[in-house]
Amino acid sequence: MKRTVFVLVLAAGLVVGLAPTGVPAAGMPTVGLAISTLNNPFFVDLRDGAQAEGAKLGITLVVLDAQNDPAKQASSVEDLIAKKVGVVIINPTDSDAVVPTVKKLNAAKIPVITVDRAANGGVVAAHIASDNVAGGMMAAEDVAKVLKGKGNVVMLEGIPGSSAARDRGRGFREGLKKFPGIKIVASQTADFDRAKGLSVMENILQAQKKIDAVFAQNDEMALGAVQAIEAAKRQQQMFVVGFDAIPDALKAINAGRMAATIAQQPKVMGELAVRAASTLLKGGTVAKFTPVPLRLVTKSP
Repeated sequence: MKRTVFVLVLAAGLVVGLAPTGVPAAGMPTVGLAISTLNNPFFVDLRDGAQAEGAKLGITLVVLDAQNDPAKQASSVEDLIAKKVGVVIINPTDSDAVVPTVKKLNAAKIPVITVDRAANGGVVAAHIASDNVAGGMMAAEDVAKVLKGKGNVVMLEGIPGSSAARDRGRGFREGLKKFPGIKIVASQTADFDRAKGLSVMENILQAQKKIDAVFAQNDEMALGAVQAIEAAKRQQQMFVVGFDAIPDALKAINAGRMAATIAQQPKVMGELAVRAASTLLKGGTVAKFTPVPLRLVTKSP
């Protein structure tokens, strides 16, 4: 039950190649990594991949955590502009809200790379991510296969305005169009957050007495939904499919608590983003879009 899709991802990281004082090592080029949140294992893996590649290439990587706050992300990138870093890698908290920030970087002639989530404006040198539309369609195909083309489905949506939420949702809805016997009975935002996934799913369970499957646009929300379903003792009535293949989700799948997830490769995304930054620092050119493969992960036989 495996399919291949492409994933585009944004990089994340802490500070690599710093001297003990926290000052960039002498002579090392500096790259900024503005990440949406480090309160999510997926983006921690992105950061780790970026850090590892930065150390390998002799790049000082300054990682900034926006804590899912677009204003905080904008402010932190302005600090990077003031420091005249060589390249900025951005994992946008919001694809629209980040546009003025990208344009400020353009005005400062600092190349921009986006990872995992796209920017809806400004000039971006490279975008590295999964094909989130294809990933959503992959999830829809798996749900439809298990349900044999009939049933009631719930979708938990990510942060409104993020390209990942928009594209995964579009792909899932488009994928289900081939199966008129499957109905989406509820679709609500839970902001890619586990606690919100739990509370939103609790409310949906109260409102919907017949649910056969849940698709959560990331694993954090999926795991929250699993908690709600188990607390309501309805785990025999429905199954949950997530997105990202974070370690907790893989454990839940092997334990039979989750049915499946769409696997991305966040560490590879981080590596590719820093590698692209290194090329730009040397005056080279990079591909406008670099896909990272996706696959469906189910319980091992």
